[in-house]
Amino acid sequence: MTYRPTVRGRRLARELRKLREEQGLTLQEVADRLDWSRATVSRLETSQTRPRPGDIADILDLYGVPSPDRDALITLARQAGQRGWWTAYQDVFAGSYVALEDEASHIRTWDPQLIHGLLQTEDYSRAVITAGRLLPAQEDIERRIAARKIRQALLDRDTAPHLQVIFDEAVLHRHIGGPEVMRAQLEHLVEAMNRPTVTVQVLPYTQGGHAGLDGRFTILSYPDPADPDIAYVEGTMGDVYLESSEAIAKHRDRFDLIEEAALSPEESAHLIAEAARSSP
Repeated sequence: MTYRPTVRGRRLARELRKLREEQGLTLQEVADRLDWSRATVSRLETSQTRPRPGDIADILDLYGVPSPDRDALITLARQAGQRGWWTAYQDVFAGSYVALEDEASHIRTWDPQLIHGLLQTEDYSRAVITAGRLLPAQEDIERRIAARKIRQALLDRDTAPHLQVIFDEAVLHRHIGGPEVMRAQLEHLVEAMNRPTVTVQVLPYTQGGHAGLDGRFTILSYPDPADPDIAYVEGTMGDVYLESSEAIAKHRDRFDLIEEAALSPEESAHLIAEAARSSP
């Protein structure tokens, strides 16, 4: 089963790499002393394999890490190795995004074409998945819809993240699934905007050129300052996760510019409601 690293898994990987560098050891030197392969050490430091507490304990002993830091990192390994609900949908979720989204405290997303998956109705989701995924069978489509419903439960938690969505005005007028499906989707979106943790803004046609022309992206932020933001860019050729401070800063700036250019949440709610009423 493919390992999908969580936020805790990525944090553990960063700590392991930092500790090795502080000891002045290479990957090969660590591998030789533990009688492991170099690839095994590398995969642990890059979150490519599920961390086993026993292996982490061996590494920490080699580095001479004392308690309570040692105990905290072994606990982190146990938490990182726990399987989330998404592991039952490995066939649906090809990357790590859902595991990372599940722990976020703030989700900022820009999309010029679609309403965000966390705010989609079932019928809208079905139309999007059918048109965009080119899946071979109806059961594949329905399985993706079932997974999306579970994913949407994130917004119902007591610890629900702040979801900040901006999309292009064109999204309101592209009748994905037909007029009735689109009308129901827009009405659902207006209702969702009543949640204190959901903010929706529309970038109007009148803006012309804007900072979001390079395409959609998402920024995930976390409650623990030890976990840096992650910028996620989804594409047909694979997903990209950006974690360098420079790349994150650039995407934050880009999002801020799009937010400034967009209508206010109140103006956006009015425009969305009007589009729902005028839908044929």
